[in-house]
Amino acid sequence: MGGGDLTISRIKATHPHSVAELCEEGGRLYADALRVGRIARTDVEAAPCLMEFALLHPDPDDAEWLRPVPPSVALAQRLNPIEREITDRRRLSMQLADAFEPFMALRVQETTTTNSITVLEGSDRINAALNLATAQCQTEMITIQPSDRGSERSLLQGLERDKPMIERGVRIRTLYQHTARYSPERLGYVAQLAEGKVEYRTIDELVERLIVCDETVAFIPTRDDQQVALELRHPGLVRYLIKVFEFVWGRAVPLTAGAPYETSPDGITNIQHSIAKLLVEGHVDEAIARRLGMNVRTCRAHIAKLATALGSGSRAQLGYLIAMSGILKQEGASE
Repeated sequence: MGGGDLTISRIKATHPHSVAELCEEGGRLYADALRVGRIARTDVEAAPCLMEFALLHPDPDDAEWLRPVPPSVALAQRLNPIEREITDRRRLSMQLADAFEPFMALRVQETTTTNSITVLEGSDRINAALNLATAQCQTEMITIQPSDRGSERSLLQGLERDKPMIERGVRIRTLYQHTARYSPERLGYVAQLAEGKVEYRTIDELVERLIVCDETVAFIPTRDDQQVALELRHPGLVRYLIKVFEFVWGRAVPLTAGAPYETSPDGITNIQHSIAKLLVEGHVDEAIARRLGMNVRTCRAHIAKLATALGSGSRAQLGYLIAMSGILKQEGASE
């Protein structure tokens, strides 16, 4: 009993990750097992997470060997509880919408200043307002979704909200940065919703998040930590935000199109052109990374490649060389 507890503790201490973040050694061994069809027990001692997550099971013909669980089976085993949770959340959202529906007509009698702009503080209240708005959405939802670090949680919340709308025939249009094309999590999310009236496009740079339902209610954040948002119901403000969305949407590239990061004749990629433009405007690395939807390390790697391509030896010189090289004029001409 005590020894078993000690073993479990040791496994968790050395492999504290989730199955969605399989460690490098575990991923390598699982791939080997899938290719060969089995793997020796002694080979997986360095990755006890494979047994903990039930990705391997004993070989019925030889106790010294383990057989891999097919990835489709392993994925289904983990998606089933998520799907049940989504169904439960959907049922609860509909119950809440029904409970508050008798009061919605009364709200129309309020003054314009009280219901045009509502400040939402805290993720729970923000998500509750979004859940209600999407539960009532009947025609179209448009969204601008810049990349963020909390992708797994936000994608699950998005899945819970979007699936019921798609089933009701609601049209959904979403804008991402080009970097979303290289995010397995984002592509997996899109694949699950690639049905009905759903469209995804990407563009090099997005400033901030936006959600609009049925041209009547819009949500925008007011802080970088996404803990304070505004719920907007003023028709003029909502129409203005829709026009901003349509302006960007018309310049975006369908997600199904080819990768936009091609290298131009000057040897500089399109993403490096976008970074060069923001560098000249005076933005720091963190701001550039946020606007282009990448992490700061990737952004700095692109800046280093840009500096090498232009022969720059310092950050100050890089800005000068970008201006003198004419690459931004080339970018403007191509547009």
